[in-house]
This record gives sequence, structure tokens and C-alpha cells, in this order.
Amino acid sequence: MVKIGNIELGEFPLLLAPMEDVSDPPFRYVCKQNGVDLMYTEFISSEGLIRDAAKSLQKLDIFEYERPIGIQIFGSNIESMREATIVATKVEPDLIDINYGCPVKNVACKGAGASLLQDIDKMVKMTKAVVEATHLPVTVKTRLGWDDNTKNVHEVAERLQEVGIKALTIHGRTRAQMYKGSADWTMIRDIKRNPNIEIPIFGNGDVDSAEKAFAWRKEYEVDGIMIGRASIGYPWIFREVKHYFETGETLPGPTISERVEVCRTHFLKSVEWKGEKTGIFEMRRHYANYFKGLPNSKDLRSQLVTLNSVYEINAVLDEISETYSSVLA
Repeated sequence: MVKIGNIELGEFPLLLAPMEDVSDPPFRYVCKQNGVDLMYTEFISSEGLIRDAAKSLQKLDIFEYERPIGIQIFGSNIESMREATIVATKVEPDLIDINYGCPVKNVACKGAGASLLQDIDKMVKMTKAVVEATHLPVTVKTRLGWDDNTKNVHEVAERLQEVGIKALTIHGRTRAQMYKGSADWTMIRDIKRNPNIEIPIFGNGDVDSAEKAFAWRKEYEVDGIMIGRASIGYPWIFREVKHYFETGETLPGPTISERVEVCRTHFLKSVEWKGEKTGIFEMRRHYANYFKGLPNSKDLRSQLVTLNSVYEINAVLDEISETYSSVLA
């Protein structure tokens, strides 16, 4: 049984990665329905939280059905991170996660996210401040290092465990790699094998099928797997991985009517949570993935991303369901 503090996550948990502009409540809802074990909010700026920035505060929205759920924060100032932890704790998530992995320029170049891999002493101080500011378990997500010459995640794992983190997720790339090349999980396995490491170690990066999840679980000995990009527009990945673990069989992919229904649920939740205008606009990034592989899927997407009313979008979704169910039957 994998545990983070007192949170029991089963034998081999599947985690939904915190993805900026993706891991919002509507998306988390459809992932939860497909069996994900632990989810995180999009990352939230500590400065935004302590200044009451509306966008940051909205990201604190969590719902009972999402539990267990963690709020992920990032920042470059230790005091701001401490204060942000207090704000986030008041919302009563199940845990607080610190982002030391985001490679994006406007985060890393401001001394937050992955840039702290260049200053482990500061990272340790910041983590300690967060741990001491909350009664909740604190977890961390990071990368192998800043670049190929500074892969220091071994030291990071030991030192952060010392100051009290309860789990560590490692993305198998350096900051310099961004999302290019292949993720390398061998260092993740080395950390898992380190006799000094007692906390759960989760692997992240490039898991995009049930078969790969199964193979990597064995090969890299991790306690669980975090899935990010492969779940965008395809929340069924969690269901498929679990089915494969339990039976050794590949679950058939979702039917057209299932794709449409889940897409519609995601869309309507988006409108309900963000309001019609923003909900419609922000849903546009998901359609391509929901209908990937369908004949003429580009045309469908072009149509869906130009519409501005709930009624029209629902009508196109109905049309997709009717047209393709007969074509593919």
C-alpha cells in the first residue's frame, strides 16, 4: 500500500500531472471518472496567492469528489512560499505540492520551478519553510537536474526527505531538455533503490500507453506513475492502464459515443466553472485530442474552435456522434 502521510493510494497509484491551462476542475472531473488515484491543481504562483490575484485564487477551487487532491504552488521567494502555503492550507486540500520542475522560461528564469535545481540549498530552505507552514503532507515534483552536467536529483531526494517531504515525483528529463528527446527513468530507479530513501517515488515522462506503464513499472521499480500529456483529451488512459495491470489485456479504446459524451461533460463543466465565454474558449485546446484519428477530424476541430455558443457546440457534438457511429459500426 502506497501512502503519502495518512493518505492511502492503493498498491500502485496513477497520478494526474499538474498541467498549466489543462488540469482544471472540468478536466480533473473526467480523469477522476476514469480511475485516477491522485490529482493536482494547475500550478499556482505563490506571489499571485498572497496578493489575492483572481486567476491564482480561482485555481484553488477543489471539490469533494476530487479527493485526494493536492494544490501545487511555485515561487522563488521563500517567505512568499511560506505565506502561500498557509493560504492554500485553508482551502483544505489533502496535500501541498511544490513545483521544482517547470522548465518554462517565465517561471524558470524568474528563479522558480526548475531553476531551483541550480540552488539546492535554497530549495531545501524553501521546502522546509513550506513543510513547517502546514499540517498537511508536502510532496515535490522535480526533474533530473538543470542540464546534462548537473543531474543532481540524488542529492535533492535525500535532502528534501530530510526536511520532511512525504513523496517525490521525478520527471525523467533535465530542464535543458524541456519536453524534447526521451525521458530517462534510469536515475529514477537509482533513487528508488537508494537504501536511504523511504518516501514513495513516482515516475513521470512519456508514459502514453497501458503497455508502457506496465513495462516501466517493472523495469524502473517506481511506487506509482504520473501521467500528463497522454491524458489530454484522452482521460481513458487511466482506465486502460488499470485494466492492463489487473488482467494483462488491452482494453478497447473508447467508442465514438463515449468520446463525444466525455468531451461534452468536460465542455459543460468548463462553461459551468468559468462562465460561457471563457469556458468555450479554453475548451478549444482539447477537441483535437478527443477526436484524434477520426476521418476528417481536422474539419471537425476547425468547426468546433470557431463556434461561440453552447447550443451550436452541442449540436456539432451530436452530429459527430451520429455520423461516426454509423460510419464506424
